[in-house]
Amino acid sequence: MVQRKKTEGFNLAFLDIMSCGLGAIILVFMLVKHNVNDSSVEQESLKNDIQKLEEIKEDSVQSLKNIEAKLAEEISKKENIKKKLQEMQASLENKSSDVEIAVKEIEKLKEDIKGIKVVKKEDVIEIKEVNEENYLLGLKVEGKKIAILVDSSASMTNEKLIDIIKTKSSSNKEKQKAKKWQRTKRIVAWLLARLPKNSEIIVVAYNEKARALGEQKWMKANDSSSLSAVLFDLDALVPQGPTNLQLGLQTIDKLAPTNLYVITDGLPTKGESRYASLNPFASCSSLLGTSNTISGDCRVKLFQQTIAESAPRGVQVDIVLLPIEGDPDAINQYWSWSATTGGLVISPANNWP
Repeated sequence: MVQRKKTEGFNLAFLDIMSCGLGAIILVFMLVKHNVNDSSVEQESLKNDIQKLEEIKEDSVQSLKNIEAKLAEEISKKENIKKKLQEMQASLENKSSDVEIAVKEIEKLKEDIKGIKVVKKEDVIEIKEVNEENYLLGLKVEGKKIAILVDSSASMTNEKLIDIIKTKSSSNKEKQKAKKWQRTKRIVAWLLARLPKNSEIIVVAYNEKARALGEQKWMKANDSSSLSAVLFDLDALVPQGPTNLQLGLQTIDKLAPTNLYVITDGLPTKGESRYASLNPFASCSSLLGTSNTISGDCRVKLFQQTIAESAPRGVQVDIVLLPIEGDPDAINQYWSWSATTGGLVISPANNWP
């Protein structure tokens, strides 16, 4: 009985041990299986992480290369700018040097100019109320023997016919004070003041008569007393009577001038020819002595006949033509005459001289 009890005890213990061992083995297998699965997942996760890190690394490397390229580009630009600044600085230094040289040259020129003696042309006679800015363009006083022919007829008092007619009936003082005549005297003075110093001069006034003013002979242009005598006689003249250009030209032609300056306002109204024997003047009653008035057509014919018969040959003629009402053909006729001699016709502005 006692032995049976021992065997039962042994069997139970062995079974317990076997059961525990089996359980342990199963536990080990379970643990091993669990660890294997976890390891595979972790490896996959690690692979993904490594791949991401590689991508980040590649992006970082590329970014670094881009930054290095930009940095190199900026450094290159900086070097170019630095080079250009150096070139500009060198250029500025050269220009500064050139400016200094130019300033020195200008200063030297200023000193040289100050040292130049300017020969100022002095008027032979003093002219009042003559504005230097209003000198006539193209009118130059020149020649060795210069004659000035001044119209002193009644029309030289005013521009409008009604004013001329009124002035005819006024006193001699009023005629001498007439605006147009005062202007005529200033023009004569202007011409006298600009005579070449080595020239000779004579001034002839004409209306129905003709006479030389001053010493009535050729005078030296640099002789102020002779020129003053001309102006004195001119002041004493009274503008009146008809316009006999032919008589004035005949007087001038005898003196053999090289240059002639005529101051007038229109075509002549009287002449010296025998017009009754000339067919073109058959209808010009004033020239035939049967009328006191002369038409525009007859004045043109009279002028052309006067120039053909009495104008000096080989003499340059310059004409100062003052304005007058009712003589539209004057400018064309005088222009035709002066152009053939190489001269000019000047119709000056009202504020000259």
